[in-house]
Amino acid sequence: MRALIQRVSQARVAVDGATLAEIGPGLLVLVCAMQGDTDAQAERLAAKIARLRIFKDSDGKMNRAVGDIGGSALVVSQFTLAADTARGNRPGFSTAAPPDEGERLYEYFTAQLDTLGIPVAKGRFGADMAVSLTNDGPVTIWMDTET
Repeated sequence: MRALIQRVSQARVAVDGATLAEIGPGLLVLVCAMQGDTDAQAERLAAKIARLRIFKDSDGKMNRAVGDIGGSALVVSQFTLAADTARGNRPGFSTAAPPDEGERLYEYFTAQLDTLGIPVAKGRFGADMAVSLTNDGPVTIWMDTET
């Protein structure tokens, strides 16, 4: 699985102008299931993100996890994280999981974060969404279970 994690002071996702979910301080997690991904990979990725120490402590050092600050996660599916740009100018997405498996893994991933005590807000799988955020830092982290 792939994820792009952003430390945010706020984030919101909408479909057709209607807000689906929004959070205050926490993480915006854009996530993509890849072909061959497993539940175990989703579990490891959720655990890693839940423990990721990218929030400032009292000394201003990135030493606290999202749960330590009472934050939450807005998780949005984004199959374009599977983009292959090696050839030509049009990205290919053949390495992304098929939609049914991608949705299953997306739901499993969000459930794992919730199980780990991270309040989760979600986008709508497969929808054309508008995501807005205020990146705090800015802090943006790329994660891939294959690397």
